[in-house]
Order: sequence, then C-alpha cells, then structure tokens
Amino acid sequence: MTNQEGKAKFKIGRAFYRPQGRVVRDLGVLAAAVYREDMGRLRVLEAMAGCGVRSLRYWLECGADELWVNEGNPEIISLVRENLADLVANGCGRVTQKDALEVFFEAYNCRDFYDLVDVDCFGSASPYLSSCLWGTKIGGLVYITSTDGRTVAGKQPEKCLAAYGAYARSHPAIHEQGLRLLLGSLHREAAAKGLGIAPVFCLFWAGTYRVMARLVAAESLTPANYGFLGYCHSCGSYQLVSWRHLGRVVCREDGENLVLSGPMWLGELHDRPFLTRMQALAHQWQWPERVTMLEIMAEETDFPPYFYPLGEIGRRGKMDIPKRDYLISTLQNQGFRATATHINPQAIKTDASISVILAAARQCSG
Repeated sequence: MTNQEGKAKFKIGRAFYRPQGRVVRDLGVLAAAVYREDMGRLRVLEAMAGCGVRSLRYWLECGADELWVNEGNPEIISLVRENLADLVANGCGRVTQKDALEVFFEAYNCRDFYDLVDVDCFGSASPYLSSCLWGTKIGGLVYITSTDGRTVAGKQPEKCLAAYGAYARSHPAIHEQGLRLLLGSLHREAAAKGLGIAPVFCLFWAGTYRVMARLVAAESLTPANYGFLGYCHSCGSYQLVSWRHLGRVVCREDGENLVLSGPMWLGELHDRPFLTRMQALAHQWQWPERVTMLEIMAEETDFPPYFYPLGEIGRRGKMDIPKRDYLISTLQNQGFRATATHINPQAIKTDASISVILAAARQCSG
C-alpha cells in the first residue's frame, strides 16, 4: 500500500513509521527550506532513514540538491531503495546501508560536509552527539532526536549522567529539561572541537525530543548559558544556579534546600527570527496548525528555562485549575512576562515567582 505525507508517496512495509511524527518532519522541512533560501543550495545527510519519507520530503518540498540517505537495517534497505528510486534516478542522491557512525566518519574523512544532518535515532542520542558534527558543514544544521524520556525526566539520574554528563531530577518541567539537557550536551561536544552551537528550535512532541541547531565556528558555551536548574519541592519555585554558587544553594522563597538538575543549556530555546520565517513559509504552504505552533514557540523563546503546569498551580494553591489565557493576561497586567508553551498546552512560562503566580491564580478563580 502506498502512503502519502506532504508531497512524498512511499511504502512503509516493515519499517518504523509514526503518523504522529509528521509535526517533527514538517518543522524539519520548513527549516531546511528557509536554509536553502538563504544559501541557495541544500545538501542533506540522513543517517537513519527508516522508510525514507524525510529524505523524500527534503527533496520534493525543499528542493534539496543532493542527499545521502543511509539506513542501517538490512531488512528494510530494499524498501528504502524502492521509495527513493526517483530521487536516485534523477541524480539527486544515493542510498547506502551502513552503521550511522561509519557514515559520519566517512563524510569527515572525505571532507564531505553537509548543510543538514538529520539523526532520527531511537532511545538516547548520546552515541551520535559528537559524531554527527563531523559530517556537518560550518554554518550547517543538525537535527537530533531523543526518545529516552525516563533518562532525562529524572527517573534514571545515573543513566542520564552516563549519557549526557548531567544529573537529571524530577520536577514539573521535566520535558523542557529534556530539551535543555540534549542541547547542552550538543554544545559541549561542539566546544570540545573548538566550535559552537546556535539553537534554531527545540521541540517536544508526543514523547519525542527534537533539537535543531546550527554549527558555528566560534565557541558559544559559557558559564552564563550552561549551568544548573534548581527546584524547591517545598514551595514549587525554580531558580537558576551558576557554577560559582553551587555551595550556597537554597530557595529564595522559603530558604529550603533546592534539588539541582544539570548542567544543561540555560539560554534561549529558539532562534526567533528564523522561526518567524518558518511561520511565514508555513502560512504560504497553508499549514495553519504549524503556523500556530511556531507562533507559540517564537513567544516562548527567551523565557526562563522552566514552566508551571496549571494542575500544579491548582494543587499548590488548593484551588480549581486556572484558565491558562486568563492567568497569562492577569500576570501581564501586573507587569510580568507570561506566555503559553508548546511543550505543555496546560502550562505557562513566566518570570513571576511562584507566590505571585498563586496569587494571580486565586484572582482568576475569584
């Protein structure tokens, strides 16, 4: 049976394919199209192709000039070749069956660097965070995946330490924590090579963590953007903790000890101007749901690195769960910054303290 997603027609066979993952693929296509507008050319390396739908869409919808499509599973490589037969016949790429790490190092050894390196792995991304950069052009994009939610959510902190060099603890904003741990690890791997990372966007969707970032020539990791997130289980407040203050970590609200997660990326989650251009393109392509999502992502770009779920606010305030938009407007009217977040539709991001949030929520309930 032939399936269709966007302009791509393909067969699934025994390959893994999640229709719900279209959101992730759509944003990748939009970013790749914007990049090609800027650079006039787009070469894509997809290390784990699955059924090949992502590569087909990069070719058909972004106008990718050349693609190296790799799939390590010998049981589905014939399916990938069948789905990508037109791409290869048009001289726009090749299909290989190799281990992803072999692909990255082959690209580096041949000085064959790509504009977009897509790594859609299953489980932890840690085996590929360093190696994928070897095949990426300076100024090019890397699109990294992690589906290992338990590790970054504080359920297995020792495993997180081994995978990402960071200790993850449990708290209400764990899904944003997962994105920031992934991005922070990518930053650290780039810094070890004397390079830097500039976030393009970070997406949490249907249990999947996706980070798209630009590889840049200048190191970008600093103590100001790479540190620790503290959470107070007593009062529910968050605060950022720098390396210099690790020995004096108490909650500013009630003086209780904080539980620390990190180190992780503490800077901006997205590149707002780039998201604005992706949003304009989504509007042009008549993708209204992506327009809405990108608008929310653009708004949350430079907020503090955590959020407050409405259910948690209601529980701590012993009140009914407040309405999100009403709570946001109430906080804004009081002079605070507040917005929705794509990570959790029933949560807010704000620079207000937990005590101010609870008071505003009570005002909404009243």
